Amino acid sequence: MVQDPQARGVYAISVAAELVGTGQQNLRLYERKGLLEPGCTEGGTRRYSEEDLVTLRRIAELLAQGLNLSGISLVLSLETENTALKNELTHHRARTSTQRRPRADTNADTRGPPQT
Repeated sequence: MVQDPQARGVYAISVAAELVGTGQQNLRLYERKGLLEPGCTEGGTRRYSEEDLVTLRRIAELLAQGLNLSGISLVLSLETENTALKNELTHHRARTSTQRRPRADTNADTRGPPQT
């Protein structure tokens, strides 16, 4: 199975916290609140992916706008759902456009315009 490189956890908690400009305790809090789920090594060490860093930056933006963690949880959930629905709609449109091919109108009058 091929894993998306953006989803692979590579950063330790200290590095992830530094990269997004927050404290390690905040990352632990966000995880406890269900805002993100970092990967873990076999030994149980948290590993943060590029996707996790994007989520952490989004959390920081929403905090700066005055949302609390419950509000942020709702926003992240709605954004994820919205993205999934857009992808589903795109795939649906692609399927229906390939199924709809122009066909000859069998009822068309091929004699041309009516004579006056």
